[in-house]
Amino acid sequence: MDRPLMPKATAVWLVENTSLTFEQIAEFCGLHMLEVKGIADDEVAQGIRGMDPVGAGILSRDELARCQADPSLSLTMLKPKAEVKLPKKREAKYTPLSKRQDKPDAIAWLLRHHPELTDQQITRLLGTTKNTIQSVRERTHWKSQEIRPRDPVILELCSQTDLDAAIAKAQAMRSDARAIAPGSAVEH
Repeated sequence: MDRPLMPKATAVWLVENTSLTFEQIAEFCGLHMLEVKGIADDEVAQGIRGMDPVGAGILSRDELARCQADPSLSLTMLKPKAEVKLPKKREAKYTPLSKRQDKPDAIAWLLRHHPELTDQQITRLLGTTKNTIQSVRERTHWKSQEIRPRDPVILELCSQTDLDAAIAKAQAMRSDARAIAPGSAVEH
């Protein structure tokens, strides 16, 4: 991050509370110099409350004093104390129109050959909905007369590695559930 999160609010505070030049403020906040001049003249950013960059941990008081003493210097932001890593969002998998009609076939194949897979796993693998899975299972799908179970890997709706990982996970969950279930212990 090389710019403050709220550049105009930061610029308002810097204009009101420091003797920095318009160029220094504009460069630090990523604004045009005329926009900073407009903030100083109360033509721009009316009603915006200034945000203290020192209190927010963006600047240090020493950095402000250093740049106020020498107008040719540029403000530099403080390094964050901790790196914040946001979890990656899974992007929605786009399925072309020509392949969407194959999803019920793939669902039927998975239900027949891998009944250990949960509806949630099938949903993630194929990018379908639980309602569609349920309607294929109960044979109430609008296309149920035409559904022929076909391998989703061959239909290119998922990769073989994704399918193998889902099957392994489902089998592991099933074996864990059996181990925990009462009455499964062998009596001597």
